[in-house]
Amino acid sequence: MRKHPHVPVSAVLLICGATMCFALLDTVVKFLSARYPVPLLIWARWTVQAIALVVWLAPRTDASLVRTRHLSRHLVRGAVLIGSSICFVFALRDLPLADVTALNYTTPAIVVVLAVLVLGERMTPMRVAFVVAGAIGMLLIVRPGSDVFRGASLLALASAACYAVFQILTRRMADEDPGVLMFYPALVGAVATGIALPFAVDLDLSMPWTHVALLVGGSIVGTLGHFMFVLAFRRGAASALTPFTYVHLIWATLIGWAVFGTFPDGYAVAGMAIIAGSGLLITLHERRRALAGIAQPGPATVD
Repeated sequence: MRKHPHVPVSAVLLICGATMCFALLDTVVKFLSARYPVPLLIWARWTVQAIALVVWLAPRTDASLVRTRHLSRHLVRGAVLIGSSICFVFALRDLPLADVTALNYTTPAIVVVLAVLVLGERMTPMRVAFVVAGAIGMLLIVRPGSDVFRGASLLALASAACYAVFQILTRRMADEDPGVLMFYPALVGAVATGIALPFAVDLDLSMPWTHVALLVGGSIVGTLGHFMFVLAFRRGAASALTPFTYVHLIWATLIGWAVFGTFPDGYAVAGMAIIAGSGLLITLHERRRALAGIAQPGPATVD
């Protein structure tokens, strides 16, 4: 008899809380991006997270957070994540919050394609259907050639593509300490954007304390979301918890409507539903394949 992954209520609540934290951070960044340079916002975001990770992880790990056998890979991961962040914030500045969030959820479909091309994984019919559905959902939101199409939509997709590469690189470093995997992207992001600040930001720039508090507070909330994600996946199986991450789309839609007065039109809602629905179905499919691989002897496909 097959055992399905147990889903603790506490883990589900942590996932829902984490996605709300991410939506709140995106809201703050969208608000501030219309007033301040994007590199400044990204630098603050990653600097706060790097400091928080040192405070949280250093006392809890036996290994140094910077000791690694894969330094070059960490640097590439960090650079790719910076690229994803830059594209995401520029997209947020010009597009509704819910649309950017939904386009970012095309990442899993891109990961499936990259896993086949880079990791040599097998493309099953269900995976093909998932990728096609994700593309259809994306096109409904972006609608190239229509009046609602904006160049920023391409930036949102570029952000998703960069993050997909980040995930593939992470999968190729499965032997690395989890704390190190979390710390290096934040460190690289903070250092790289810090070096760029004098060239990208007017040094005479002034920011009222209310905006400083928003920026720091939003960064802390985003970091808290990452911690909640880690705690959630320690308590429950990834295949069982992944479907709950799509609550992020609900938070983004509601907060975008409440704060910015934007609500997705019918096409965008349909696109979001297709992206989320296909994501849920592929998660269930991959879980069944994993269970079948455990139940039956022989080589199993890496998913």
